[in-house]
Amino acid sequence: MKIRVWWAGAAMLALSPLSAAVAQAADVKAVATFTVLADVVSEVGGDRVEVSSLIGPNGDPHAYEPTPNDVRRVRDADVVFMSGLGLEGWMDRLIATSGFKGQPVVVSEHIHTREMEEEDHDHGHDADDHDHGDHDHDHDHDDGGHHHHHDGPDPHVWNSPANVEVWVDNIVAALSKADPAGADEYRANGDAYKQELESLDEYARTQIEAIPEDRRKILTSHDAFGYFGDRYGVTFLAPLGMTTDSEASAKDVAGLITQMKEEHIKSYFFENSNDPRLVEQIASAAGAQPGGELYVESLSKPDGPAATYADMFRFNVDQMVKAMKQND
Repeated sequence: MKIRVWWAGAAMLALSPLSAAVAQAADVKAVATFTVLADVVSEVGGDRVEVSSLIGPNGDPHAYEPTPNDVRRVRDADVVFMSGLGLEGWMDRLIATSGFKGQPVVVSEHIHTREMEEEDHDHGHDADDHDHGDHDHDHDHDDGGHHHHHDGPDPHVWNSPANVEVWVDNIVAALSKADPAGADEYRANGDAYKQELESLDEYARTQIEAIPEDRRKILTSHDAFGYFGDRYGVTFLAPLGMTTDSEASAKDVAGLITQMKEEHIKSYFFENSNDPRLVEQIASAAGAQPGGELYVESLSKPDGPAATYADMFRFNVDQMVKAMKQND
């Protein structure tokens, strides 16, 4: 592939002295922190942008440990994309170590975030919209234990396609700045992809509205579906809070078991990037059946059911709808 691109560039050079810059610009090197974001960047970037993801398929962005190879990839990148809102607590250190000259692009900027306070343990999401001011959202403090109280915004914004449209605008702007010659192309790709996101949103709404409201309840391992729940009217119960490295207390677990029995929640899900044991324990005590796997913070491998963001979102909707139909 590379060779063909090079020949095309060489042929263009023969035609016009100006095209040297164009041929050069056709290879923007972009790095994204995790697979979901990398996929959206590549939708916008098209052929002009080469995108790599620091975290591979099925990886957990909360608990990631960067490698020496990541340091090199970040150093050599033209643009670095991260979601932000405290999701990638390890990123500041990686940027500093790599000597990357620019600022990483935080794609979740301008998203209307939902606030989440882990201490409340209010497992039925009513998004409380009050603004906590501008915290330092890095929840990667070394407090000796694993329980990080993540108050502040919920970082899992991509589980609503409406938020991913904001990502797209931020990505279009950043790529256009890095490669002005490609600006029109990025804008066109971004607009086309936003249409796809709108149809995903419509798909979820139609599927979920067909289910009676009192049956729209799901148990999953950590609290990553808040934006999805708010947008489509689904309640998620989760033993862990917002980050996968928090720990559920015995009291939380007992409370969830009681709630599942009382509310007739018949199935549970585990997540592709997390340990399923706690959820299995709660489900078996509550008499629930496995609903399968949800892709939450990571795409599957390319041959899996969630190879792109669009596939992942649709797959999750289908799995959840099937499960919620079992609740009575």
